Formats: sequence, structure tokens, C-alpha cells
Amino acid sequence: MNTEVFQGSCHCGAVKFEVRTAIAPALRCNCSLCRRKGALMSQTFPREALTLLSGDEDLTLYQFNTRVAKHYFCRHCGIYPFHQTRVDPTRWRVNIGCLEGVDLFALEASVADGASLSMEGDA
Repeated sequence: MNTEVFQGSCHCGAVKFEVRTAIAPALRCNCSLCRRKGALMSQTFPREALTLLSGDEDLTLYQFNTRVAKHYFCRHCGIYPFHQTRVDPTRWRVNIGCLEGVDLFALEASVADGASLSMEGDA
């Protein structure tokens, strides 16, 4: 797993960040939220590897089910740039589609069984 530094942003550019992470192998998740947002995610990384360059006030937080994972979205364009994971809250993932210079369609991706992690109904 080779880490690199990437620049990233939401669609409208209000949220800008820098992250040191590996993008391959990429990951999709089959939980109810990830199925709907359809994002291709990076490998996990520690919070210290993510630097918010601008837009802290433009981020909104969404939590569901157990409310452990923290999914952040731009309040203007609705794009999900990154989230804190549920399995290990010290680890984060970034939406590869938000990274500059990365062709997410060229990456192979596995699927994580997030749906089986649900502890409260169909989440």
C-alpha cells in the first residue's frame, strides 16, 4: 500500500483539503448510505493525514444508525469528501472522486460488507 499526498475538494470548491493516503486498492461499501452515495473510497488513514485547507464552516455532518461514523458533506454542493469510519473511529477514508489528478474509473475496487455491521435495523 503506497501512500501519496493528494489535493482534494468538493464540487463547488468551498471545501479544500490535502490528504496522505493510499488509493489502491480502492473500496466501495454496501451499507445503506454508501450504496446511495456511490463513492469510491481510499484506504483508511489516521486523522493527522488529513488537512482541511478551507471550508470548515461549509462542512455539515451526517450520522446514522449507531452514530459512530461521521460522514461530512459540503452544505453547498452536497458532495461527500471524507468520513471517519465506524469500525475504527481513529481511521478516516476520503472520496477518491474528490482528489485532483486521479482517474477513479481506472481503479479496481473491492466491496466492504458494511451492511452486516448494522446494529439497529436496516442501516
